[in-house]
Amino acid sequence: MPKLGPFKTCYLSRTFVERMPHDRSDLLWSGSNPTKLLVDSIDRWVGVLVADDDFEQGSPAGGSKGEATIFAKEPGVLCGQFVVDRVFSNHYSSCSTEWHIEEGGPIIEGSAILTIRGFYTEILRSERIIINILGRLSGISTNTANWVSAAGKIKVASTRKVVWGLLDKWAVHIGGGLTHRLHRGDALMLKENDIAAISVDGEESFETIERVVSGISEEGVSFITVEVSNLDEAVAAALAWGEDRSSRIVLMLDNMGPTKASVVVSSLSKEGLLDRCILEGSGRVGIQSLSEWEKCGVDLVSSSSLNLGVAPLDFSMLVRGVS
Repeated sequence: MPKLGPFKTCYLSRTFVERMPHDRSDLLWSGSNPTKLLVDSIDRWVGVLVADDDFEQGSPAGGSKGEATIFAKEPGVLCGQFVVDRVFSNHYSSCSTEWHIEEGGPIIEGSAILTIRGFYTEILRSERIIINILGRLSGISTNTANWVSAAGKIKVASTRKVVWGLLDKWAVHIGGGLTHRLHRGDALMLKENDIAAISVDGEESFETIERVVSGISEEGVSFITVEVSNLDEAVAAALAWGEDRSSRIVLMLDNMGPTKASVVVSSLSKEGLLDRCILEGSGRVGIQSLSEWEKCGVDLVSSSSLNLGVAPLDFSMLVRGVS
């Protein structure tokens, strides 16, 4: 299963941070087992997939036994091992699995990924469900690995724009990306609409940000992010986050692009404010622009493109009889 921690030191343009707060993978996996949070999410999604696809569910297994092997039709990064095992243990219990590649392992085109043994009836009923799970999750982990490779020394994180909930987040993690917050309550994030909702008449956006940020308590909060859209808002947030804080505030540089973001980095540096912040590039970030983002001085970028609109990795199943 995946090897989680110790986590590599993340390079920042001024000092080092042992672990980006955007890495929430410890809430999904602990030691050698998934957490209850992840298991519950898996069971919800798997239940829907089985209910929608297998109209014979609940019928008794029987007849002849055999085995089937799932092969990869293209290279990538494997993700979905525990999810698939959960499908069989909860819904097709006559079947056993033998994995030939570990979670997060490299997939070679044509290689055997998994052998399934059990009653033919259950193997065939599970076929499309299993291939869909492996295809989607491995597609995301493979795409994320490509982003991580292209990003160089900065990190890449997903967003809350997900299709399969925490399963998407898990696949991003397996590909080497950061999960970002797992749900709305996982971290304190002030976005444009939040700032607009708490502003008072006649107050500029940077004034609202300065007022609100200065009053934020760090107690019981995993990390704090403020979305800023210009230099004034970024400086206001950093100034309001006093020197006596025990953690860095995350400034999400929304829709600035690498050029404007570099101006923010330079200005915060001149003001001696960089060590108070983690700088996150966001909005219209593409894999082609990652080299520019790396040069501009941000610590990470976040993008829904890690998991949205990603082509599934291609797998196929071949069945053969053994008894």
